[in-house]
Amino acid sequence: MFLGSSKMQAKIPIEIRFLNRDEWETAMGLAWKVFLAFEGDVYSAEGIRSFEDFITSSTLKRMFDQGVYQVLAAYDGPRMIGMISLRNQCHISLLFVDGQYHYKGVGRALIDALTSYAIEEMGQEKLTVNASPYAVEFYHRLGFSDLGPRKEQDGIIYTPMIKFIR
Repeated sequence: MFLGSSKMQAKIPIEIRFLNRDEWETAMGLAWKVFLAFEGDVYSAEGIRSFEDFITSSTLKRMFDQGVYQVLAAYDGPRMIGMISLRNQCHISLLFVDGQYHYKGVGRALIDALTSYAIEEMGQEKLTVNASPYAVEFYHRLGFSDLGPRKEQDGIIYTPMIKFIR
């Protein structure tokens, strides 16, 4: 399998692997903590509620349990420091890295692992994402292009983006 140690991709030694069922709450807790720290001041109360509703949705958890919502996580030893999820086989749904690990290659390593999975296991030719305001430049650096102007839906602000991976 393509997952495992990603020491060559990140500036620190990390392990990237699929999330275990008992790690769901930890991953969503990480997403919530990072969202509030880096996006919370940009979003309205409606947007914050919408995001919280999304990550605490029983439907999302059920999709994960059924294997149709894949989640990869990055670990520094036993500590989960980042996570990324894939929806509809080609859409990055969540990407969050603990603030202490920003600019250390963790986000890039997660994108690289997800890209390999999307190509090898899903046969995908592209990845899409609705990038938050904080993440737009990160995705641009990784080769994603805007599909249109910035949008807002249910208080969630995003820029739709695409990257062709083959």
